[in-house]
Amino acid sequence: MATDSRGGGKPPSEETQDCEVRFDGGFGDVTRARLSAEKYLTTLARSAPPQTPEYRDDIVLVVTELAANAIQYAPGPFGLTLRKAFDGVHVTLSDTSTTPPAPRPFHPGTGSGGGIGWYLIHTLCDQVSVVVREDGKDVHAFLPW
Repeated sequence: MATDSRGGGKPPSEETQDCEVRFDGGFGDVTRARLSAEKYLTTLARSAPPQTPEYRDDIVLVVTELAANAIQYAPGPFGLTLRKAFDGVHVTLSDTSTTPPAPRPFHPGTGSGGGIGWYLIHTLCDQVSVVVREDGKDVHAFLPW
C-alpha cells in the first residue's frame, strides 16, 4: 500500500518539482510506483516538457525496475523520490537492504527470467550510484529529460 508523503495523493506541486512516496513493499507496489512516476512526469511535463517522448518512458521503466528489485531483494518498505534536476530527473529509491545491487547472469530461453534489470538501469541512466546506510540503501539514478 502506498502512502503519499504530501497527503491525499495529490499531484506534486509544480513549484517544488519533486515527488516523495512511501510503499509497504507488497507486489502491487511495483505498479503503484510506476503510476506515481507517471503522475509526477505528467505534472512535470506541463511546465518543463521532455526533450523527447522516450525520456518519459525511460524514467517509468527505471522506476519499475528499481521497485521490482526492491521488492525481490530487499523485503520491506521502500521509498521513491523523483526530483527535477537541471538537465534531467533524479530518481532515488530507498530500501531496507544494505547489500548493493549487482548484475546477475542472464540466461535466455531457460524460463528463469530476470538478470537484465540492473544492466537496463545502467544503460538508460546518465549516472547510477548506490549509497549504503546503516538501515538500508539509496539507489540514485539520473536520467535525461
